Amino acid sequence: MATATVSEGTIPFIHQGETYQTFYKVFGDLKNRTRAPLIGLHGGPGLAHDYLIPLGDLTSSASVPVILYDQIGGGRSTHLPKKSKEFWTIDLFLDELVNLLNHFGIHEEFHLIGHSWGGILATELAVRRQPAGLRSLVLTNSLASYALWMESNIKLLQAFPPWVLEGMAAGYGDKAKLLSSLKEFHLKHGCFLNPQPKEFTGTLEDLFADDDRIVVPATISAPDGELASWTIVDRLHLIRVPTLVINGRMDVAQDFVVRPFFEKIQKVKWRTFESSSHTPMWEEREAFNQEVLAFLDMKFV
Repeated sequence: MATATVSEGTIPFIHQGETYQTFYKVFGDLKNRTRAPLIGLHGGPGLAHDYLIPLGDLTSSASVPVILYDQIGGGRSTHLPKKSKEFWTIDLFLDELVNLLNHFGIHEEFHLIGHSWGGILATELAVRRQPAGLRSLVLTNSLASYALWMESNIKLLQAFPPWVLEGMAAGYGDKAKLLSSLKEFHLKHGCFLNPQPKEFTGTLEDLFADDDRIVVPATISAPDGELASWTIVDRLHLIRVPTLVINGRMDVAQDFVVRPFFEKIQKVKWRTFESSSHTPMWEEREAFNQEVLAFLDMKFV
């Protein structure tokens, strides 16, 4: 397997008259590409691209250019802790993604892979913007509605000791308790590997260590935030590109959380990784990338 060239930097992102910076990492050569690039949308909101690094294997093994980036407000992109709740919307993140596509000149042909919250952005781009260049979607460990996501969390938490439930219930009002509870929860439903990769643990710890970053999830998932009432179930029929749905057997994205994707998207395939939880790109890395590559190689009619 050849080693992919990796480049990184920042892209200016102008929004409402202000200029911010989006950090990116590119695997492969976009200028001399022979295949449509794959853009990875990380979870959170408020996390960073680091834990999606295994997607770079697709560049080394199959010459698929891969672009990862940190969404605004997190990672190495611009932090904006003083913005009001009205600023943090799904459309803001879609505008940032479109800006990235235009910057690299790939808007005419590209694939999207969205993990967890990133799947929300991927589906919303397909539905709200209907980009002509979008060739396919990979929705990995994602959700069709926030209500289903919360129902799954509540069911899975019943198997944990009371202190974990208390920490989760405390929310961002008690960051220390919430982080401890999330770490315990993630041992079973986040990433099975022991030890967990630093790319997985580090993005979460960085989020909770930085008040400038934690404003993003705390705001958009608040009771009056856009995410709290979000659903795309009744709009999934508007997705016209082939879609691969992935979840893990011990995933927070349980079957009932992702089933609407399979039932309502026109061209769709569903794969459950039996030895994975929320991060099959780590837990079953080779098989995961093989599944994604096979999907990208499919000829759809």
